[in-house]
Parts: sequence; C-alpha cells; structure tokens
Amino acid sequence: MRIQLAKQLLDRQIVDRDGRLVGRVDDLAFAVDAEGFPYVDCLLTGPAALGDRIGGRVGRILVAVVRPFSDDPRVPPLRIPLTQVARVGSAVWLRCSAADLPPAPGETWLRRHLVDRIPGAHRASG
Repeated sequence: MRIQLAKQLLDRQIVDRDGRLVGRVDDLAFAVDAEGFPYVDCLLTGPAALGDRIGGRVGRILVAVVRPFSDDPRVPPLRIPLTQVARVGSAVWLRCSAADLPPAPGETWLRRHLVDRIPGAHRASG
C-alpha cells in the first residue's frame, strides 16, 4: 500500500481500539531493513516530537515548556510501533488499548508528583 506520509499520517488523531483518543501523530520514526530500504517504524506523539518536527525557536520553546514535567531531561516522545496501527483514515486507529501503551512522560510526572499525593488516590478504581 502506498501512502503520502505527510498528508495521510502527520497531524491525524490517534485513536485506540476502544475509541479513546491517544494523541496526534506529531512525527514519524524510520528504520532501515536488512536490504537497506527505509520504512516507518513508529508513530511519535507528544511535545518533543512536535518540537523536533517544527524546529527552530518555536520547536525549542515547545520542548522547553514541557521539560519541567518530565523526569527525563530529554523529554522523549511516546513511540507507537507501526505494528499497532490497524487502519488509517480520518484518524489513525490502533489495534491496542491506550492502557497497553507506555504512559507519556508528562503523564508519568503528573501522576508521581501530583495525583499520587492526593489522599485516597491509590484507592480509586481505574
């Protein structure tokens, strides 16, 4: 199947198998196969991916704004393997649930430094 990556993937909503919004496709990660051909390996989502894609001053500002909310100073993007993509249409639909994906760095920081400190947070159903 041939697709125009920028037109058909970038900036599309990412939706899990249950219809929950995961994020947007902010950038793509490529790999090279054994024969030397490049292919899309992962969808990248999050401010770090978008900041790198935009580049320049605006991109650096975007990444700097989220850096305090990450335990990793590099603020890595969430990487969704292309094998988890079920179909591409008006959105990118995943085969998996959002709960099966690793949490976004900002979400991890907020949970550790804010949510977990709320009395009773560990008793909440989820």
